[in-house]
Amino acid sequence: MHRKDIVISPILEQELGIDIMVPTNFNTDLYGTFTRDIARAGDQLEAARHKSLAVMAHTGLDLAVASEGSFGAHPSLPFLASNLEIVLLLDKKNEIEVVGHFRSSAIQAQGKSVSSAKEAVALAQSWGFPDQGVIVRASENSNKDIHKEIRTLDELKSVCEKLLSSWFTKSIFIETDMRAHRCPSRMNSIKEATIDLVKNCLSLCPQCNVPGFIITKVITGLPCSYCGLPTDLAKELQYSCKKCGFGETRKIEGVLAADPGQCEQCNP
Repeated sequence: MHRKDIVISPILEQELGIDIMVPTNFNTDLYGTFTRDIARAGDQLEAARHKSLAVMAHTGLDLAVASEGSFGAHPSLPFLASNLEIVLLLDKKNEIEVVGHFRSSAIQAQGKSVSSAKEAVALAQSWGFPDQGVIVRASENSNKDIHKEIRTLDELKSVCEKLLSSWFTKSIFIETDMRAHRCPSRMNSIKEATIDLVKNCLSLCPQCNVPGFIITKVITGLPCSYCGLPTDLAKELQYSCKKCGFGETRKIEGVLAADPGQCEQCNP
């Protein structure tokens, strides 16, 4: 529905030899919308699973790829907003699930109440409209009369004037359209998540040789090159296989010690 296949399909077809088919008459909005009129089905990964299982039932195929995005505080920098994209490959026949991730702070979800069409147009242009889409609604929490498919400045002006002409309406709410096909920066993050998915698919478990032998834990404590005390930087990575449960801890290749500038003792 939101043209994610433009960035996902070429990568998976070239790197994994998968023929991608986009199903017809399949409504992914049923599993949650960024416009908040439909709640997401579970957390981010669960929503992607719901889509994958539903599309396999819809098409009769046993291999599915689904994408799901979210916005919120950065996990390590709480005052910074970020966008996390995941791309899930679900192989029902072989009972294999592999996920690719990409987090970016370059994407900002914006929204503001405005009292005139002129103000709305200026705001939309500052956000990058029409390349970056916008959505207009009566108020921030209103799920009625949501205008999503606005493509030109004239359409935007017309929608805003119509909403503002209603009795007792002093302001309306305009926000960035975070659906993938109307958000170029998010589409780039989906592409990077697909690249990560391929990397994880090509990482085979040493025990059972199944794809998806991925990092599940980062072990900190890399010693400072000056004082030798442990730092908060990663020294080892723990890999595990979801299929057979095998795990392995590996040192980070080429990383022996931390720069003193990253040491709380040397650089408090």
